[in-house]
Amino acid sequence: MDLATLKALKPTEYAEAADGYRGTSDMASAAKDRIENQIAVAMRKSLKGEAATAAVRQLGQLAENFHYIQVECGLVSTALEAFSYEVAAAKSRLDAALEGAKAARLVVNADGSITYPPGGQKTEDGKVPEGGTVSGLTDGTASAVGRQAANFDPNPNHRLAQDYADQIAAALKEATEADEKWAPKLRALKADDDLTVSDKDWADASSDTSGVSDAGKAYLDSLPQPPKDGSPQGNAQWWGGLSAEEQAAWISLQPTAVGALDGLPAAVRDEANRIVLDETRGRVQTELNSIPKPPANEWTWMSAGGYPSKVHTDEWMAWHNKYGDRYDQLTRSLKGMQSIENRFDATGTNRLPEAYLLGFSADGDGRAIIANGNPDTADHRAVYVPGTTADLDSIEGDINRMVSVWRRANDEADGKSVSTITWLGYEAPDKVATDAPFEHYAYDGAPAFRSFMDGIDASHSGASPAHTTVIAHSYGTTLVGAAAETGHLKADDVIFAGSPGVKVSNAEEMDVPKGHVWNQEADGDVVPDLGRWGHGGNEFVIPSDREFGANQMTTDTEGHSDYWKGNTTSLRNQALVIVGKGDDVVLAPPPDPWAHVK
Repeated sequence: MDLATLKALKPTEYAEAADGYRGTSDMASAAKDRIENQIAVAMRKSLKGEAATAAVRQLGQLAENFHYIQVECGLVSTALEAFSYEVAAAKSRLDAALEGAKAARLVVNADGSITYPPGGQKTEDGKVPEGGTVSGLTDGTASAVGRQAANFDPNPNHRLAQDYADQIAAALKEATEADEKWAPKLRALKADDDLTVSDKDWADASSDTSGVSDAGKAYLDSLPQPPKDGSPQGNAQWWGGLSAEEQAAWISLQPTAVGALDGLPAAVRDEANRIVLDETRGRVQTELNSIPKPPANEWTWMSAGGYPSKVHTDEWMAWHNKYGDRYDQLTRSLKGMQSIENRFDATGTNRLPEAYLLGFSADGDGRAIIANGNPDTADHRAVYVPGTTADLDSIEGDINRMVSVWRRANDEADGKSVSTITWLGYEAPDKVATDAPFEHYAYDGAPAFRSFMDGIDASHSGASPAHTTVIAHSYGTTLVGAAAETGHLKADDVIFAGSPGVKVSNAEEMDVPKGHVWNQEADGDVVPDLGRWGHGGNEFVIPSDREFGANQMTTDTEGHSDYWKGNTTSLRNQALVIVGKGDDVVLAPPPDPWAHVK
């Protein structure tokens, strides 16, 4: 960038263009929300049949198009803001140098060099030291030499000229670097020429996000930063203090970080995490498409010791050794992401409210936090913690459990609003026998759970505090107990189902009001017995034991996984607790002390 260009440049024009793109992004976001949460919902309610299903599917594709526009226009807006910020700093330095040179009566030439007049004390021969012309230097060594030469010159104008010339050169260099950095980034922010937002488009959007985030680090660093290791309350205050422009920049440049911050509004976390979800899905699917499909002839027979044995073919083993583990991981991740998308698509079905994605990651076993209804405005909230084997791959079952709970609780809520949340925010044990006996999964996950609970309190915007219930299943009860043992739950009620032990000895240690710990144990559920035998329990006392002190709810389901089966007393009891009607819960009769002699 040359001197004339930088002098004429108006950074505010780029900021104004950024406002325009941000407005387009906001309109696309509003259109996406209207399609997903109003138009498609109305169609699901009123229309049935193949044509209606196809129309809803097309609406979903249109909503995805608008989401893509929202993300890309948001990135363009933030990139323009970052360029405006960087070039404005360079122009400010240039303007200051030009003003200084003018005040010192120096002549700034078109190439940025400066001509200075004769000046200083006359020499022995009666002559005034001559003037001259200097060019700006940006290399550290060359600049030092130039300043030294100017300092030795008896003409003081030389030193002033060199200083201002260096300032001009530095400003031009800074502006040129900003231009060269942002021009290709902005050129890359464009879609292909079809009307379909493909997985490749989302993978490109992910690359765009990373590229703009890396290039925009200086701009992002100039904005108010979230508190380091801050509390959810501190996060909420930080977010509330940002301007709309600053909030948009954070979501565009750091959607993963914003989506993970406890204390931020549910709508904000949902917006950020949906960007992460779509971009992750695009990357994962694109990578999976690049891996050769597994050979069709997976099995063959061989004779060993006179007996036939079924074994993998050499071709399949060669594929598996090279691609198998990654292929399986990508496939599992996509299955979990599709389960989350399925919940989004179910909004409006049988009055099911809008879903909010409050947390998401495909790393490792994966993480996901999904709310039915907005917890920030709900009168009643329930947070469910799943247990052993819970991961992104199997998230659909845990999502559906909280859908069932929402439906029943909504029926019992007397018109008040309900939000039920599936919280898979920790690394759950993978296997019952080899992993579940270890308590570190619970203690490692407990801080994140407490932070989330603090966060939904900090972001709550209802007229009065929400009534909050924690529901935990299997090893999830161990985590909740560990969270209560090591801190505060911020809950009014706790419901345990199929618990092997909760790390505390009695209900009064669960950090909820006395009488507000509830328990369910179904016939045929062997997990509580594992706890009684010391498998993850605490001194062999578990919530199902009367001496623990929990309210034992009537449970009419069987086995370890059916506590949320529809049209059961087990499900209704949970719903009653969630909406604050604990007095209506059907309690299990106390055990008959003479049963063994009958």
